[in-house]
Amino acid sequence: GKTRMRHGVRLGIDVGRARVGIARSTPDGQIAVPVITLDRPTAVLKIAELVAEWQPVELVVGLPINLQGKHTASTEDAEQFARELLVAGLGPVRMVDERLSTVSASAQLRASGKNSKKQRPVIDQVAAVILLQQSLDTERLQGVPPGVIVMAP
Repeated sequence: GKTRMRHGVRLGIDVGRARVGIARSTPDGQIAVPVITLDRPTAVLKIAELVAEWQPVELVVGLPINLQGKHTASTEDAEQFARELLVAGLGPVRMVDERLSTVSASAQLRASGKNSKKQRPVIDQVAAVILLQQSLDTERLQGVPPGVIVMAP
């Protein structure tokens, strides 16, 4: 049988030290599109505005795990950011392993011949798009939402 895809917009969030890339899905949960790159200090406030505008069913935050499967400082940082979103009442928040999204974002942009200096802000959005698209595809194929739901501290 055909698996049921939950209806509704999702926001994909790629957390970096300086910037946060945002993507959103179409309401049918099929396609992820880039939205904006935010400065980290004001990102939660701006995401609150996007949540008010799009009314997403959930926020999907990338969990950076290095290729060896180890948690790093970036992992803690992303988990902390996900908790901030939850505490701000913007949830539900889901964390998905984004091991390949930033790598493939850079690779895709390089392949398209873009200069990586100018591409920095775009890379964050592309990483968010890839991360969200992977999670949409996973849900569509497996019939279950990907990743783990973030619980209140």
